[in-house]
Amino acid sequence: MKTLPDLLPKGSKLVIIGCNPSPVSARIGCYYAGRGNQFWSLLHESGLIPEPLRPLDSVRVTEFGIGLTDLVKRPSKSSSDVLAREFAAGRKLLHRKLKRIDPRVLVFNGKVVYEQFTGTRCQYGLQKERLYGASVYVLPSTSSRCARTSYKQKLRHFRGVHKLLQIHIDRHARESQIETTRKVK
Repeated sequence: MKTLPDLLPKGSKLVIIGCNPSPVSARIGCYYAGRGNQFWSLLHESGLIPEPLRPLDSVRVTEFGIGLTDLVKRPSKSSSDVLAREFAAGRKLLHRKLKRIDPRVLVFNGKVVYEQFTGTRCQYGLQKERLYGASVYVLPSTSSRCARTSYKQKLRHFRGVHKLLQIHIDRHARESQIETTRKVK
């Protein structure tokens, strides 16, 4: 079965987790390549990446400290095609991956992904619980199959992720500066 490789370099500041690849994405080897998927334009327009990228550029997100993966690696047209045992196996595998990476922010691209991973219900936005020490944000799915949420609403959520990431980056910079000052004294 052809699927997408994880783009999860250690030290990623932000990891975005999708449900599973679309057949189109798996066939061409690029994340969020389905026709009408708004992921790449939202990623850029929100300020999370400084330049527009296309699905064929998906490996480049790692240059900006962003990792990409899916809860389930088997491609399908819809998350409703994913079997319960596939979600269970995906949870175990993703757990090991995330422990290794130690991101500051985890983003779930859709409620289904978060709810299948954690076994709890959620609303869109920042979650109260942290996972692996990271802040957690649930986005409305960028899939064209999930058209109930407008582009403007999705962009507001992507900008929320950008603000959250900036808070973590600024905090890390302050802590590093304090540590450097302590070492100098």
